[in-house]
Amino acid sequence: MMSPSAKVVDPIKTLDKNGQEIKTVGFQRFGFDSEVPIDILRSLYLRSHYVLSAPVEQVEELDAKEIVDHARFTQGLNAYQSKSIYHPDTNTISYTTLSRFPPVKLLPPSERKRILVTGGAGFVGSHLVDRLMLLGHDVTVLDNFFTGSKTTVSHWVGHPNFEMVRHDVVEPFMIECDQIYHLACPASPPHYQFNAVKTVKTSFMGTLNMLGLAKRTKARFLISSTSEVYGDPEVHPQHEDYWGHVNPIGPRACYDEGKRVAETLTYGFHRQDGVDVRVARIFNTYGPRMNPHDGRVVSNFIVQALRGEDLTVYGDGKQTRSFQYIHDLIDGLIALMNSSETRPVNIGNGDEFTIGEFAELVREIVEKVQTEDGVLPTKRVQIVYKPMPTDDPQRRRPDTTRAKESLGWQPRWTVRMGLEEMVRYYKAKMAEGGI
Repeated sequence: MMSPSAKVVDPIKTLDKNGQEIKTVGFQRFGFDSEVPIDILRSLYLRSHYVLSAPVEQVEELDAKEIVDHARFTQGLNAYQSKSIYHPDTNTISYTTLSRFPPVKLLPPSERKRILVTGGAGFVGSHLVDRLMLLGHDVTVLDNFFTGSKTTVSHWVGHPNFEMVRHDVVEPFMIECDQIYHLACPASPPHYQFNAVKTVKTSFMGTLNMLGLAKRTKARFLISSTSEVYGDPEVHPQHEDYWGHVNPIGPRACYDEGKRVAETLTYGFHRQDGVDVRVARIFNTYGPRMNPHDGRVVSNFIVQALRGEDLTVYGDGKQTRSFQYIHDLIDGLIALMNSSETRPVNIGNGDEFTIGEFAELVREIVEKVQTEDGVLPTKRVQIVYKPMPTDDPQRRRPDTTRAKESLGWQPRWTVRMGLEEMVRYYKAKMAEGGI
């Protein structure tokens, strides 16, 4: 009989919407290879950043336990992890640098691109940076860390292909580059409403500065716009030719109208100066590295369920949302950047849930993960209903026909599989004192 220490941990298998196992994300399309193994990506975000420890003499013993706990994610890639140590008894942390960087593709100079990612330390930006780095490109991250965090990309600091610059896009920035992914802007209501004037300024001035840079360097420019440009839509699902139904003076207007004027500016540069532009209208996206305190429904539900608190649903729970997993979004952004499509493109998942149904799904998946890990909750969490916030859209679902036809892109991840990864990520963050 096998001893517990010799026990082999089965890897997590991820099945797509057609029941096929997902072993890689990305694809080879438009002359650009964006395919990387999912295991390597997971090793960058699913494993705890540091080891839970008691007094120092127990560190090695806990390290061995941690390696078993995380083997299902890293699958032999833990050599590329930080070995920082957290001491819960004194609430201190001993940081260390990576012993070795994850392997990146060795591209010939003719294929290697110089890519600027604004907002690259944020939720979406950091996953895009991981993908572009693994693909072997030179990546520069621009971020003022208002909502982003250095820890999301710290595993690349010191790599010869990587550079991180603390900079606010409201101020001009000069660099040589081939592609610009302009993601910089707070995107969750608590953050963009914290300073509404600054949000509008970031959307307008930041986009103006980055378009000016694209014009000077002849770089291709992609802006991450949003489904919020459609406001509270009267057309369902929303297609790219719908002009929207937006309250220009409401509490969400600083973000909605900011992104609308950013699109206006983008097409102004395109028509007037010939800048090569791409516009991605991103719908609700979730995944590891989402800020648990930013008021998003997915992170709210998961953190509440893991803590054993009741899940809070605003309104009657009948309003609908469609959720896409972060890897599908990154596939879509890279495909759009390297395609010839200059019209706006919706990137989102058409699978629609009511918020009430979604709360039940999160509760079920958290219970499943807790049962698998042998941590049984003392009581079952309940779902409670509270009044609806102002200007919260009732229905939001993308028509992704254009993305399918022009980019050959469609979501592969089911909401259930993505949620399970995210639950495990938050669970690990809680264990290491990160939440």
